[in-house]
Amino acid sequence: MRELLPVLEAWLPEGTGIARGVVIRTYGSAPRREGAVMLLAADGRIEGSVSGGCVEGATAERMAEARQTGLQRVVRFGISDAEAHDVGLACGGTIDVLVQPSIPPAVLDAARATAADRHSDRVVVSVLPAGSPEPAAGASRLGPAGPMEPTLIVHRDGRLEGTLGDASADADLVKACLVGLSRGTSGAIELAGRQLFLEAFPARPRLVVVGAVAVASALVRLARDLGYDTVVIDGRTAFATRERFPEVGRLIVGWPDEAADEIELGPADALAVLSHDPKFDDPAIFEGLSRGCRYVGAIGSRKTQRQRRERLLGRGLSDAQLDELRGPIGLDLGGREPAETALAIMAEIVAARYDASARPMRDLAAERDDRG
Repeated sequence: MRELLPVLEAWLPEGTGIARGVVIRTYGSAPRREGAVMLLAADGRIEGSVSGGCVEGATAERMAEARQTGLQRVVRFGISDAEAHDVGLACGGTIDVLVQPSIPPAVLDAARATAADRHSDRVVVSVLPAGSPEPAAGASRLGPAGPMEPTLIVHRDGRLEGTLGDASADADLVKACLVGLSRGTSGAIELAGRQLFLEAFPARPRLVVVGAVAVASALVRLARDLGYDTVVIDGRTAFATRERFPEVGRLIVGWPDEAADEIELGPADALAVLSHDPKFDDPAIFEGLSRGCRYVGAIGSRKTQRQRRERLLGRGLSDAQLDELRGPIGLDLGGREPAETALAIMAEIVAARYDASARPMRDLAAERDDRG
């Protein structure tokens, strides 16, 4: 939703009605993840995507219908492998799309707030119409139409705006929302007899790199293309220059522990420590692990890692904290050029963000086939 905010801000002053379609569930192969959004203006303009091909056209028809009726509904598109290419669901699959006659105010507020302030991340909870397709794959069909109900909001600190009417259910909802927020993922769940769509608006992911080396330059470019904010920190003025890092979001000449306070390093950040110099590496790793960064990786051999561990234990980190350190950094892709090393690091960062196995898709597909 947030990526469509510039278009939305241009449309809203025109006073045109804007319907919304958002993917709430996927089964099998689907080109867009849960949370993918499509907008339809009253004059027929379309922005965004829920899939592709005929699915987009069918979704637009349902969105136009929703604008007229003022009701929302869940539409299921179940596509066979034979039909998949024509309707934009690669290799078949099923998606559920929530079609809404307008954009819920809480969704618009969340998109605006999190675009402006990385500390405003939250989850917007939409109650789906009663009788919406059950959470299992199936053929294409319409769920019943119903009014748009008030949304609930879960903030990053666990604060809940609204209630499901039951303290236990509210606690379970907050827990589920915070998991989705930490992973940056949206999805539908069933709770307290109702189906809910948890739409995550996480802080934009940020990559903090300590050590303005050649690998760091390639890593910053990759991270930027993947939508990450980027920060490079190095105490050496000859290395930390705009000429060497023209694309970095923020360049800091200084010590990592001091810079950690300046940039408010925290749990939403990935930290890559590349300087290969203990006087920079150790304080950077200490700050990353003690502040609970979602990913902390450091360059260096296994011998270097063992020596580093002993030093950091002496500084007060625990064995459990040091077990979270990814070192040697990155996945084994075999390459040794700076860009290849950067790719290996970025691949591990992305896998950690989504709690993925980083195993070959072929092997995972074979295991699913074996399980039937």
